Amino acid sequence: MNKKKAFKFPSAFSILFIILIIAVGLTWIIPAGSYSKLTYNASSNQFIVKTYQQPDKVLPATKESLDNLNIKIELKNFTDGIIRKPIAIPGSYQRVEQNPKGAQDIAISMVEGTIEAADVMVFIFVLGGMIGIINKTGAFNAGLSALAKRTKGNEFFIVFSVCVLMAIGGTTCGIEEEAVAFYPILVPVFLALGYDAIVCVGAIFLASSMGTAFSTVNPFSVVIASNAAGIQFTEGIVFRAIGLILGSACVITYLYWYCKKIKADNSFSYTYDDREEFYDRYMKNYDPTTILEFSTRRKIILSIFCIAFPIMIWGVMAGGWWFPEMAASFLTLTIIIMFISNLSEQEIVDSFTQGASELVGVSLIIGLARGVNLVLDEGMISDTILAYMSDAVAGMPPTVFILAQLVVFIILGLFVPSSSGLAVLSMPIMAPLADAVGIPRDIVVSAYNWGQYAMLFLAPTGLVLVTLQMLHIPFDRWVKFVLPMIGALLVIGSILLIIQVQLYA
Repeated sequence: MNKKKAFKFPSAFSILFIILIIAVGLTWIIPAGSYSKLTYNASSNQFIVKTYQQPDKVLPATKESLDNLNIKIELKNFTDGIIRKPIAIPGSYQRVEQNPKGAQDIAISMVEGTIEAADVMVFIFVLGGMIGIINKTGAFNAGLSALAKRTKGNEFFIVFSVCVLMAIGGTTCGIEEEAVAFYPILVPVFLALGYDAIVCVGAIFLASSMGTAFSTVNPFSVVIASNAAGIQFTEGIVFRAIGLILGSACVITYLYWYCKKIKADNSFSYTYDDREEFYDRYMKNYDPTTILEFSTRRKIILSIFCIAFPIMIWGVMAGGWWFPEMAASFLTLTIIIMFISNLSEQEIVDSFTQGASELVGVSLIIGLARGVNLVLDEGMISDTILAYMSDAVAGMPPTVFILAQLVVFIILGLFVPSSSGLAVLSMPIMAPLADAVGIPRDIVVSAYNWGQYAMLFLAPTGLVLVTLQMLHIPFDRWVKFVLPMIGALLVIGSILLIIQVQLYA
């Protein structure tokens, strides 16, 4: 008698492929539409208005031009380069000719999405190569042995510290894609401490995303959203800071509960069935029975590796870096490690190539997710969804309006997973609706932040599938783990939104 095969949840690739097919189908169902978009040309100091299938309109870069377009954004936000992406012009939405995608566009969008994500992919390959070389030197093995010995009995302090640092990184500079760089160094640490893959993704991705959800000064979400809404980003910062404290406390408490459970019984782990594959991937060079000397050379190598991360954060926050610059900085430090590693030329090449090859799957996931976004954009349905949503919430009572806004941004977060992209698309449309119901615009900015990130904990078109692929965590296990934290985010956010409305209404 044949045994019935146990159901295995689809991989990240299959999930994204299914979503890509659904996105193609939606371009046949949802009416196509477009807002006119405003961009600033720094070289000519002019505004350019782009309208679907119409000649571009050139306007002088003045406050009067913005006022005539009913855009309540300060001129300096354009001229100083704070807002670089096209801004949706309020009241300009129009239905356009349907542009449905076909079966042939599935493969094309996958290729084009991969090309568009080339900068991120190069960064990940360099990171993987760097990890491969460090592993070959034995520095990770020696360092983990020393760490496990020193933290015995106080293992959760490491998790707590990482959570706090990642939450701070999220609220200040929006660490998201950049968080990928932290897994190779922190995952083996957590495993050596006796934890599992879920703890790794919880301390890094979940904590940083909760911090980003309650952004206080993050230039890629709350600052650009406030600018696009025509207000100062400091408006509403007190409530966002309160949310940050409450949200971070929820994450740390939840992880403490989970860590305590798996320490008592490791079969409680949500990824218990996949633990061997996970350990083989990240701990293949770590043997607790073999204690390598934590020599001066290995200490220097690990120090150089650790230095890469504050340099990266500084570059993003103060130097205007993006993935090409981050990749170049990691490659520079990798070259330094090569020279002091005492490895042969062949060992260096082989270990770098092997390390990079192990992250090919992760890189392709990023390209496939970009392909989904391309289908939605080229099918011209994202603007239609925004127009329908804005019409649906207009004119509601203040409390109902702001909670409806929260739901709207949850939905929009699925179709526009970019925080800055959603900010410049939606804020010029959504923020003025707050004026009609008599509440400050900063409350809408908060609803945008909290709603979008509640979705991005799950949205396959965002970063979550990249993270899960990197750590070999099935999507259904992640959903089981993260749902309580999504609930906590929405409860905290809803309460803070209602309090703000009651204070100002």
